[in-house]
Formats: sequence, C-alpha cells, structure tokens
Amino acid sequence: MITTLSVKTSSHGEFVDITSEVTAIVKKSGEEDGLAVIYVPHTTAGITINEHADPSVASDMLKTLDQIVPWNNNYQHSEGNSAAHIKASMMGSAVRVIIESGKPVLGTWQGIFFCEFDGPRSRKVIVKVLTNTK
Repeated sequence: MITTLSVKTSSHGEFVDITSEVTAIVKKSGEEDGLAVIYVPHTTAGITINEHADPSVASDMLKTLDQIVPWNNNYQHSEGNSAAHIKASMMGSAVRVIIESGKPVLGTWQGIFFCEFDGPRSRKVIVKVLTNTK
C-alpha cells in the first residue's frame, strides 16, 4: 500500500510533525506486523524521527542546523539554496518504522517530522506499508 501525504509549510525552515498522519495510514492499511517506509521525494527537504513532546527540540534543531550550514556561505549553486540541499542530505530522505499490532513502533517521546529547508512550499511525503511475509 502506497499513500501520498500533502504537506504545506509556512516557513523557510520548519519541522512538521506527521506522526498522526503516518499512524492513520498504517491503521488504514490493516497491516498488523510489518514495516512502514516514509520517503520525501524532494532535494531541499528531509525527514527525521525525534522528540515531539517538547516543540523546543525542533526549534533547537533548526537553529543548530542554521549555525552549522548558514544560508549564505559563498556556495556555487546558482539557485541560491545550497544550504537547503546540504541540510536535506544531513537529515536524509527516508525513515523506516516497524509496525507491531497495527501501530508504528515509536518511543514514548518520538515523533516523525517532515523537515522543510527551502519553504514555504507544498510538498509530498510518500508512505509505503510493507507486509511481513514470514
């Protein structure tokens, strides 16, 4: 089962919690035990799993990424968004989550975040639920 989520971002850099949407897709799939692959088909956005109980974690991560990879740094890429490409590669384009008893297996504080680095934009996230074939 493949599902495409639409994500609209409102900021240049933003972490969007998509945990509930992914959980709903897993539930709808009817898969009890398997794997969900969450993939971002964009070169200036990424995905990560991290704490979603305290929103300051996401803002701290964005702040630190901005310090590590500043927007203006004499990059050669003519579109002017090299920093977004670098941050997207640092985060990665996919995460995998185990499905057990019909639910994504996440730690108590964990959430799944779409990571925008060149917004605001309309984006896609592709979720593939894989069947556990024993």
